[in-house]
Amino acid sequence: MSHELLDLILARRSCKSFTDRTVTQDDITAVIEAGLSASSGMNLQSPVVLCVTDRAVRDRLMVLNRKYDFRDRPDPFYRAPVILAVLADRKVGTYLYDGSLVIGNMLLAAQALGLGACWIHRAKEVFQDEEGQAILHEAGIEGDYEGIGFCVLGYPETLPEHPVPTHPGRVFRL
Repeated sequence: MSHELLDLILARRSCKSFTDRTVTQDDITAVIEAGLSASSGMNLQSPVVLCVTDRAVRDRLMVLNRKYDFRDRPDPFYRAPVILAVLADRKVGTYLYDGSLVIGNMLLAAQALGLGACWIHRAKEVFQDEEGQAILHEAGIEGDYEGIGFCVLGYPETLPEHPVPTHPGRVFRL
């Protein structure tokens, strides 16, 4: 592993404060392509990405996400201008893991491009909701898809200055 890649992985942190600066379509596409290049069980590639840059649709998803969030936050997407919702086909035995790898790759790609990103939960609940189903239908996504997570994306307003140390005692050796 190159030191550059290792440094990127070790430096990545969740961004929870975004500016209003517009993310270019080239950067959004690069992040999505990195996500869809993730490994998948038997190379079935079941995950799909719903890319939301339209403010009205983004806000509909935000309201839905708040509905299932036990914390009372005004915006669980932290004002991020781009929402990448990852869904995967439930008929594929590894769908949850495959979708998780897509999000992991997107988080790293965002870091490499100087963007901030964060994994946001509750996609399963959002897309089981009638309104979430309507959004999928509007996007042309049909099938037995389950929401895996949201990767919110934008330019960071602030990031931690230093990497947060990992918790000790998480590696065991024989």
